[in-house]
Amino acid sequence: MSDGMPNLKIIAYLKPHCGWSRGVRAVMAKYNLDFEDRDIWNDIHQRMEMIQKSGQELSPCVEINGHMLADVSGEEVEAWMLAQGLVRPNQNAVGVPTDRGCSDEEHAAQRGEIPVHFKG
Repeated sequence: MSDGMPNLKIIAYLKPHCGWSRGVRAVMAKYNLDFEDRDIWNDIHQRMEMIQKSGQELSPCVEINGHMLADVSGEEVEAWMLAQGLVRPNQNAVGVPTDRGCSDEEHAAQRGEIPVHFKG
């Protein structure tokens, strides 16, 4: 049973490897919410749909019952859903940060690069 209200239609436009996207997924899991995870990195059609619906190119974007939250963190999605009364507060652990992107090392690893570290 979901911690959220029934009949939520959630479409999340996310990247497969992104700290911001992981945060959104973690919030959905925290509240046991079903959602459509649309890959904007590998599917140009999903990316174009996100841009058309949100009016901008930054991700993640999460559409909840027709309301678009553009360029948001998981933390922002959670705060909006709580404010709207779509979910009830809970103490379930999320396991990943919901308020930040990837580190430089994570970005380099995704691109197959070796990170460069400079001495200060």
